[in-house]
Amino acid sequence: MIEKILPSWVASAEAFDDPAEATLFPEEERYIAPAVAKRRREFTTARHCARRAMARLGVPPAPIVPGERGAPGWPPGVVGAMTHCDGYRAAALSLEAVTIGIDAEPNAPLPDGVLDVVALPAERLALGDMHRDMHGGVHWDRLLFSAKESVYKAWFPLARRWLGFEEAEIELDPAGTFRARLLVPGPRGLTGFDGRWLCESGLVVTAITLPD
Repeated sequence: MIEKILPSWVASAEAFDDPAEATLFPEEERYIAPAVAKRRREFTTARHCARRAMARLGVPPAPIVPGERGAPGWPPGVVGAMTHCDGYRAAALSLEAVTIGIDAEPNAPLPDGVLDVVALPAERLALGDMHRDMHGGVHWDRLLFSAKESVYKAWFPLARRWLGFEEAEIELDPAGTFRARLLVPGPRGLTGFDGRWLCESGLVVTAITLPD
């Protein structure tokens, strides 16, 4: 599914359950050992997906241990991102990217109060217009949240600092794209990111890819 919104130079893999053959390297096992079972399953299957994508790039399997702020520690030369939510895990990797950000969420309304935390006034206004004028079953508030998550995942490996929800303004296009305008100085002179989104199989997925 996620490959539909990724360019050909990005390798991806996804899973809708937690396969028994998904295993961890000892370094990963030590990191996740204290976690509850649900978190362990998400962690393990996301890395299983990442190693499947690595194989498609011709990269040998390697441990992916979280580093600063949980960012994945990829092998040299690999750029990528992972995501997981209930019933879905995915990874997207490339040898030709500056950065990648992906996110998946259930296509359901955000919990009460969350939109007020993550959305800027202009974004809330635009969401109101989309709810009134558009149909098709997309929960636009959840899509906005997913787009902001993809922005952060694309931002952090470049900037190495936090990016708040209020520091990027998202413009969603019903045709399946979005634009993120950075409201703070960006690394490498970046002023924003362009992304794509998809609503399918009860999920919304978003992706940002910046080629080298």
